[in-house]
Amino acid sequence: MSRHPTIKQLRYLCAVVEHGHFGRAARACHVSQSTLSAGILELEEVLGASLLERNNRSLVLTSLGEEVVERARGLLLDVEDLVALCQASAEPLSGRLRLGVIPTIAPFLLPGLLKSLRNDYPDFTPFIREDLTEPLIEALHRGELDLLLLALPVMAEGVESMHLFDDPFYLASPLDHPLASQPDLSTDSLEGQELLLLEDGHCLRDHALEACKLRGSQYTVPYQATSLTTVVQMVASGIGVTLVPGMAVTAGALASPDVIVTPFADASVKRDIGLMWRKKTPRQAEFRLLGDYIIARQAS
Repeated sequence: MSRHPTIKQLRYLCAVVEHGHFGRAARACHVSQSTLSAGILELEEVLGASLLERNNRSLVLTSLGEEVVERARGLLLDVEDLVALCQASAEPLSGRLRLGVIPTIAPFLLPGLLKSLRNDYPDFTPFIREDLTEPLIEALHRGELDLLLLALPVMAEGVESMHLFDDPFYLASPLDHPLASQPDLSTDSLEGQELLLLEDGHCLRDHALEACKLRGSQYTVPYQATSLTTVVQMVASGIGVTLVPGMAVTAGALASPDVIVTPFADASVKRDIGLMWRKKTPRQAEFRLLGDYIIARQAS
């Protein structure tokens, strides 16, 4: 009887390709480097083909190795889904969940949500990864994450999403700014303003500009930051104004005596918060159950 590759061998190969280094891949797999190297050599022996070109400086996949890795990733995802299917069938929201969350949601929504889940579902164990939207989607496709909590819409293939709730945008401005006391604030009022924004790559930036229907010629950007906290500090210093999500306001993240928060008259100035998962996952029912839980909690 011919031998077949093992799940462990395929996981070792994919880890080496992902990390580009045997040592880092071994640490990620929680094995010694010699164990990981031996596993990949055994895989090549079983397949009767060379998958990696090794030298002192880098690791390069052979053309056959590239195809093997692509198929191996699909097989590993299927195995993860098989295990998840059995766990979910026993009792939903009772096992492990690898959840990816964007930075402009995580600090405002997760603390209360995780505490509530811990009380209502004590056997549910979420592991959280906070990152920007694009890296999270890549991790979802690789099977490193099961579910994403992010702002929609997002252009991605092979996924499904569930809308949870609307998160309105507010204008944060210095106390003496002319817009701070405007009663019926409209997005037209932002034209010509110095608008503080997050750096490129943060979906909050794109969604805020889209919600306000602002073009680059209508505002100036004197400062870009990597975090919403820094942006608000710049507002407090009188450098400009910014758009902040409602959940940050509710969470008290803008509690500064030098900043005033003003709502927009137009209720469409908002972002959509939702969940996203792989289409082929067998845990869709469980994810929708979690989504309904979040919706009910937001409504209460």
